[in-house]
Amino acid sequence: MVLPPLLEAAASPAPLFIRRLLMGSQGRLGPPGNGGQGEGEGEGEGEGEGGEERKLQKTRGKRRKGKGKGKAGTGAGGRGRRADGKPGLQPVEKAAGPGAEKGAETGPARAGPGGGSVGGPRSSGKRDEGSAGAGKAYERRARAGRREDGRPGRLRGRGLQAWAEFPGPGAAMAATEEAVAAALEPAPGPAAGPALWRLPEELLLLVCSYLDVRALGRLAQVCRWLRRFTSCDLLWRRIARASLNSGFTRLGTDLMTSIPVKERVKVSQNWRLGRCREGILLKWRCSQMPWMQLEDDSLYISQANFILTYQFRPDGASLNRRPFRVFPGHDEDVCHFVLANSHIISAGGDGKIGIHKIHNTFTVKYSAHEQEVNCVDCKGGIIVSGSRDRTAKVWPLASGQLGQCLHTIQTEDRVWSIAISPLLSSFVTGTACCGHFSPLRIWDLNSGQLITHLGCDFPPGAGVLDVMYESPSTLLSCGYDTYVRYWDLRTSARKCVMAWEEPHDSTLYCLQTDGNHLLATGSSYYGVVRLWDRRQRACLHAFPLTSTPLSSPVYCLRFTTKHLYAALSYNLHILDFQNP
Repeated sequence: MVLPPLLEAAASPAPLFIRRLLMGSQGRLGPPGNGGQGEGEGEGEGEGEGGEERKLQKTRGKRRKGKGKGKAGTGAGGRGRRADGKPGLQPVEKAAGPGAEKGAETGPARAGPGGGSVGGPRSSGKRDEGSAGAGKAYERRARAGRREDGRPGRLRGRGLQAWAEFPGPGAAMAATEEAVAAALEPAPGPAAGPALWRLPEELLLLVCSYLDVRALGRLAQVCRWLRRFTSCDLLWRRIARASLNSGFTRLGTDLMTSIPVKERVKVSQNWRLGRCREGILLKWRCSQMPWMQLEDDSLYISQANFILTYQFRPDGASLNRRPFRVFPGHDEDVCHFVLANSHIISAGGDGKIGIHKIHNTFTVKYSAHEQEVNCVDCKGGIIVSGSRDRTAKVWPLASGQLGQCLHTIQTEDRVWSIAISPLLSSFVTGTACCGHFSPLRIWDLNSGQLITHLGCDFPPGAGVLDVMYESPSTLLSCGYDTYVRYWDLRTSARKCVMAWEEPHDSTLYCLQTDGNHLLATGSSYYGVVRLWDRRQRACLHAFPLTSTPLSSPVYCLRFTTKHLYAALSYNLHILDFQNP
């Protein structure tokens, strides 16, 4: 059956409408049409035999009376067989009323819109008056019915042709209203459509999990329901783990549960393509060597002998210009600091270690080394520090034991970087590589004894300026040798498993990783920040942040899933990957 466009669109999401339209449960070709009014030579009223015909007839107004050309109501007969055995339409019984009988005797019967027959006299060229199951604009095109003798016939009414199998306007409008109401009802899934969307949600998630980013994006453009369905975090988790800086570690741990995974994957494409907007958050007048840390919506940055705390605005790309907290305590510049257990542990050029409570004014500092303290780290209530005086020391963080040194380790070289293992069993020191053939050595945290040294092919002076643990058995290092090296203690301590070389042979002052595939480094010339994909050897993108007159190293790098922050000698830069 061919439907007009309006009804065809309404039938798509509503199986109930299709069932009403076809009336399959009653074995009919369509719902009963509108009964005509019988008018014969005598006075009478002609009605079809169906109960629904009488209801529809009463709603259309008073019936006409008097002489005229009689019309029988539309019958509701099912398909049957003719006398010759061929399939045809079964005629209905005679319409009630003398007018209808007269009309049935004076002319041959014609098939009605409901599949029955319409009786009436032969007219002398004038068209019948009244409704014959058609009256709407979308009912102008109709399929011809069949007479009892099997020949196609047409039904005349108001100058329009009507399909013999098409419902009347009243039934069509009622069904359309039901279809619209069903479409507006919230449903867990589309009511009709391809069989794929009628699958259970768990199975559909499994099918869609094999799609890539482009296919999922196209699928989200089909309809609103699919757009909501394809925003599920489970579909994007596998893609996010293979993306750059999406908040997932190599082991699959989600570090950014508050942000939808789909949004993080979108921003990850900007990291991969190097699309970002550069800006400057802070400036200071004199040249410094700043260090910074991020915590929630706060930025901690050292300037001279102070540590300042700034509040991020909601967009994350700008700061409130005034710091809301200042931590003093050192007589000289702050070289390094870390955040641990609601404390700030700072190392100063005056050879002292400072301990500050983040949420109050409690501050303690004590003499730790004879020369400047270049690096410090704190985990599990233990502080380790490294100094220019060629020693590394272990300190407790407990309030009753502050300033009591647990171990003093002679490193035979200046200590530039230090890091505690996540297992709290050992720590690694990065030295200047002047008096020893390996600048990377691992020490036991409890006894202070040397466990092992890493690498054997470092040239003299290849000091390690930054080192960090990625897991209990893997760590990253960079420094004067212009390489980023990746070490895996489970394979070999003699040789790194992966290395990335700085293309311009610049010293690498700092590094930062997302714990998965992204690696960022800051070099010494022109403030160049480089992004690396650890699955490739070559650099992905380079961002020079300064020009020749103000050339400066990148002293510290931090980033989130949306922004990268770089601290240079005169200002703090931002690379906004969310709004490039």
